[in-house]
Amino acid sequence: MAHDHHGHDHDHDHDHDHDHDPDHGPDAAPAHAAAHEHGHAHSHGDPHEHPASPVLLERGAGVGKTLFFDAFSGVAGDMTIAALLDLGVPLLVVERAVAALPLDGFHLHRGHAHRSGIVAVTFDVHVESPQPERTYGSIDRMLAAAPLDAPVKELARRIFRRLGEAEARVHRIALDDVHFHEVGAVDAIVDVVGAAAALEYVGAEVVCSPLPMGRGFVHARHGILPLPAPAAVECLRGAPTYGVDIDAELVTPTGAAIVAAAATRFERWPSLAPERVGFGAGQRELPDRPNMLRLVLGSGTQASAALPADTTHVVLEANIDDMTGELAAYAIEALLLAGAVDAWAAPITMKKGRPALLLGALAPTPAADAVAAVMLRETTTIGLRRTPVTRVERPRRSVVVETRFGRVRVKISEGPFGPAQKKPELDDCILLARTHGVPLREVLAAAVAAAEE
Repeated sequence: MAHDHHGHDHDHDHDHDHDHDPDHGPDAAPAHAAAHEHGHAHSHGDPHEHPASPVLLERGAGVGKTLFFDAFSGVAGDMTIAALLDLGVPLLVVERAVAALPLDGFHLHRGHAHRSGIVAVTFDVHVESPQPERTYGSIDRMLAAAPLDAPVKELARRIFRRLGEAEARVHRIALDDVHFHEVGAVDAIVDVVGAAAALEYVGAEVVCSPLPMGRGFVHARHGILPLPAPAAVECLRGAPTYGVDIDAELVTPTGAAIVAAAATRFERWPSLAPERVGFGAGQRELPDRPNMLRLVLGSGTQASAALPADTTHVVLEANIDDMTGELAAYAIEALLLAGAVDAWAAPITMKKGRPALLLGALAPTPAADAVAAVMLRETTTIGLRRTPVTRVERPRRSVVVETRFGRVRVKISEGPFGPAQKKPELDDCILLARTHGVPLREVLAAAVAAAEE
């Protein structure tokens, strides 16, 4: 159905279909064509030069930081990508992600618009040839098979699942039978995959403001729908929303699915020191506010600011019932590389008798935000717990001892806690055991004996 959202035509089919959120204004990058850069018409009469491109962000520039979605005019998929581009994410990040998909017949377009004197980026998907209808099942299989980076693929599939499950609940049909029709399917796929790639590129914890919900009705393919759209409301289960007196669709289903899947929490404004700001514009003029999404990247979080003075470490934990063993193993390794002093996974049983994993990490306080960001990025959890702790440690030193197999580093822990403990470095012992063709336990015993001497 034709669906007007902030100036775009949405095509939601609510006969078991869904057409996406073309109404806010994305930046274009073709799956198999070059993205076009072009300025949109200004919203006021003053002439303007095309704005200079922002200084580009480095990959991972947001690790350990907060990316705040200040959605004072709502959120849509295209506005999300546009704001991320204005923040400094290279357009090539979106282009490459979309080019990894077996799609064609469209190009991506990046432009700019003026809203209340603020210059914002726009992003659009321009469809050039007929597109097939696609079901959720076919889209998910396409994403699973695409040569995307694992974190991008996981986030994109999680967003689309949120969107598909919302439509399935609205229409009371099986998830795999949900249809995304023609133009709407291409828009949704590009916006979801592009947003996932851009968010993973930044690497920050995503926090979103409560979302404003417009009122009124929209024409869909099979009838008239109330605003906010039923699928958008379903996507936002558990997220804070509030009503505004605007006859317009402010939060699209795709935008709702992105923030619902990516955000770790919702609050008015988190405790952070702003470092970068990006604006993504919609196409339509709103009567009482600029039609834009503002993204703020900054350091410092409410959680870290509230830690007790004697805190030395933070325990980070998440209960996860939908992650494979391979992802869990990779996540543990990534947590340690991010600065955790220990990381673990333990089997638990969650609600409805579901087997699950308790994934945990112990991080020094200065590294806690970075480790938390990795846990959110590399797992399927949508939230985690932070517990400040004080760690009591034995004084330790490291020595190198000579054994009949070779040199081994040994960690010696002392202090007023009984006899000293002597722990050979396992990697050293493994290497020597393989070199000499002897059992590992012999090398370990020889190293301990040498340390005793």
